[in-house]
Amino acid sequence: MISKDVCREVFDVALKSGGDFAEMFVETSYYNNYELTAGKITKAYGNHLYGASLRILKGSLEVSGYTNDLSRESLLVLAEKLAAAYSEKRIAQSAALTSERVKPRHLIVKKPDNLSASEKVGYLLKAYNAIVDYSPEIVQIIGNLRDDTQKVLIANSEGRYLEDERYHVIMAFSVVASDGKTTQSGFDSIGGHSGYELLDNFDLSAFAMSIADQALTMLHADEMVGGVMTVVVHNAFGGVLLHEACVHSLEATSVAKGTSVFCGKLGTKIASDIVTAIDDGSIRNAWGSLNVDDEGEPTKRNVLIENGILKSYLVDYRNSRKMDHPVTGSGRRQSYKFSPTSRMSNTFFAAGESTFEEIISNTEYGLFAKKMGGGSVNPATGEFNFAVNEGYMIENGKITKPVRGATLVGSGAEILKNIDMIADNLTFGYGMCGSLSGAIPTCVGQPTIRVKSLTVGGRGEKQ
Repeated sequence: MISKDVCREVFDVALKSGGDFAEMFVETSYYNNYELTAGKITKAYGNHLYGASLRILKGSLEVSGYTNDLSRESLLVLAEKLAAAYSEKRIAQSAALTSERVKPRHLIVKKPDNLSASEKVGYLLKAYNAIVDYSPEIVQIIGNLRDDTQKVLIANSEGRYLEDERYHVIMAFSVVASDGKTTQSGFDSIGGHSGYELLDNFDLSAFAMSIADQALTMLHADEMVGGVMTVVVHNAFGGVLLHEACVHSLEATSVAKGTSVFCGKLGTKIASDIVTAIDDGSIRNAWGSLNVDDEGEPTKRNVLIENGILKSYLVDYRNSRKMDHPVTGSGRRQSYKFSPTSRMSNTFFAAGESTFEEIISNTEYGLFAKKMGGGSVNPATGEFNFAVNEGYMIENGKITKPVRGATLVGSGAEILKNIDMIADNLTFGYGMCGSLSGAIPTCVGQPTIRVKSLTVGGRGEKQ
């Protein structure tokens, strides 16, 4: 991509006016997207993204810029412009750059560029064909498939120089059901830091049918009657509660500014004794995993909460300077057009000792939130409002009638303290997380959890 000699020249210019750290992030990426509607491809397009970013730090101050002209001359001009943001004497020199070997953690078998478009579309058709005649009440089926290949070079003035390759594949389906008066939808996705072997090893027919069942079940469900009650949140994408309501408030993007509800609470009890929460960017072939983060730090397993005690924040290089906290391999960005900051990877509650059946049988009355949807969160307070895409009542220790329109209202701090049962059935859901450094792949996960008291909203009327 860019030689060590050119990188060092750029760093020498970048540091001439008082900066103490300079970093380049160079990438070339290929993206392919396919949309299937009513059994036909309605969208198909690809993108080729390439360019380089440069940032200069002075303490925790940062100036950054980017270009897609990767010539030596262009990079030196960019360095001159950015260095002009500071106006002091040189205080740092660029170290000699040493090549670092990145240890591949992810087995990639069927790389995206080795498959034809028709082979890729075949995966969409397999899922679609499983539900096209499933029910006359299914009125719309939309499938999306995306793959990307990203090759990066990360170099900095402290001597780092490494290259990495990343591969991602994700499939998502949305199903709409209608009885002529009301419509309801179902949605799910499957993704990985993987090649297309991910979809070869997955039951796409069962995947599609579960989405269709969700839409059809909610179409004929009663409206949720709101109140304060026990809530059982199922595994997989149920972890969006932890991701949004809790761990965004543990990212240095908010902690370093003093705007997080969890500021200054390292070593203190913030959750019930049975709660352990983890962010692990090193899980093999997981959707949110990387070999190294976008600052070149190896990703790792970060225990954020252990037995209810806050143990760590998620911290990138720049914010580590502000917080006097070690970096956690959590510096991420969407592309070279964004500056990196602290972000999640694969975030989940650790498995507990109960079974799913035990949790349900020990719940006299409440809501079973089988599939979670989107919502809104205030990171400063942790207050949230989340939709339940598929819900059921629990009565006398049994799952009974389906209910639709339920929302969960509360705060992350409240939920953490009110979790009183955790099952042993940890699984993951897949999504894109947006924040200061763009949209990135993240996994959310958990076993089934029980929150002993939570406000549930709904439009149903009490009988």
